[in-house]
Amino acid sequence: MLSLFEIAALLLSLSALFGWVNHAYIKLPHTIGLLLMALIASFVLIAVEHFVPAISITDGLSGVLLQIDFNETLMKGMLGFLLFAGALHVDFAKLRDAKWVIGAMATIGIMLSTFIVGGGTWALAHLFGINLPFIWALVFGALISPTDPVAVLSILKTVEMPESLETKIAGESLFNDGVGVVVFTIILAIAVGTGSADVSHAAAVADGHGGTGFFDIAELFVVDAIGGAALGLLAGFIGYKMMARIDEHAVEVLISLALVAGTYAIAQRIEILGHHLSGPIAVVVAGLMIGNKGVAFAMSKHTKTALFSFWEMVDEILNSVLFLLIGLEFLVIGLAPDYALVALLAIPLVLIARLCAVYVPMKIVGAFKEFTKGAVPVLTWGGVRGGISVALALSLPDNEFKPFILTVTYGVVIFSVIVQGLTIKGVVAKTVKPDLFDAADAKGEGGH
Repeated sequence: MLSLFEIAALLLSLSALFGWVNHAYIKLPHTIGLLLMALIASFVLIAVEHFVPAISITDGLSGVLLQIDFNETLMKGMLGFLLFAGALHVDFAKLRDAKWVIGAMATIGIMLSTFIVGGGTWALAHLFGINLPFIWALVFGALISPTDPVAVLSILKTVEMPESLETKIAGESLFNDGVGVVVFTIILAIAVGTGSADVSHAAAVADGHGGTGFFDIAELFVVDAIGGAALGLLAGFIGYKMMARIDEHAVEVLISLALVAGTYAIAQRIEILGHHLSGPIAVVVAGLMIGNKGVAFAMSKHTKTALFSFWEMVDEILNSVLFLLIGLEFLVIGLAPDYALVALLAIPLVLIARLCAVYVPMKIVGAFKEFTKGAVPVLTWGGVRGGISVALALSLPDNEFKPFILTVTYGVVIFSVIVQGLTIKGVVAKTVKPDLFDAADAKGEGGH
């Protein structure tokens, strides 16, 4: 069994090696290249072992990967730092201008997508003779509906688009994962027949406490989302005031690092009415505070450069390891080949649900007057799924439906990151009006 240091060393070494090969020869966007190379390496190892069974190549690597709890590593480790790094670069003024659109897509859109995907998956499963209960189809719909902020923000770096449109995509992805996790935990709690709202306890035997009625659900939303936002606002304000009192870039970078780790940890510990606060929402709000108010009033130019350079490096390193892990998890994730065709058909289903999740909320809030041609297809195709969906699928309790949900989730995520990630640039070029770029440039939007 490898130590934690040895596992970290292996992952960093593989990330560096694959990253070098990709940059030197393949020349794909960094994270997509890492994911694709890790997948290919996994396929090659499995194929070699299949034809030469005496060579147990995958055993050692699988043993290492089994030591890594992907759900814990991402959801309670890497995610907070990645979300903070992404939120630092979002212009709060533009985010505020688009608050109704972003809010509607991150709430109404998530719910709509959950039921469209859930209903469609249930129908597909029964078409192929798979006895999947409707509630477990909804569990899949809930975990696959949120766009992944890590994947979205990573891919946005490789695409040139109007800042107003980029803000909407980035803003929605930063907030909808928090809402999506709440929806997922509620539906999972119903599916396993327990009143517990926490994923870690959702598979436990019901103890007679709590419930999943309307008021329980409303209570969970208020505590999780609003409580998380309040914590993030308070923590961000404290961090901002501390930075404003000094001018020492090393200490201010350390404060930002402590802000993320401390806020996320506190959110996991604070319990109100039996529910924890949303760590993802808390660090996003704290990141918006530091990236906007902090940059404007609490930092010197030198500190700003040092802070953003540090978080850009953190973002690159963690993204590299995360996408490498997604590719390598293929070796141990327990996919079921029998469900491959359903996974393939689920891809257009998820895209249709995403289209509805974009179009309907925009129609409801009357946002079309603010958009030009091409916004809907770009928002639809740019809604990339990634590690969060995989982590939620892996967190499911072991039962007869988990292999099906894991297989379909992995198929959708791989397509989303690789195909959508590689083609979003073309979608933007073909659908967004050229004059929109000119209009955005003319306004002189001073993004970070």
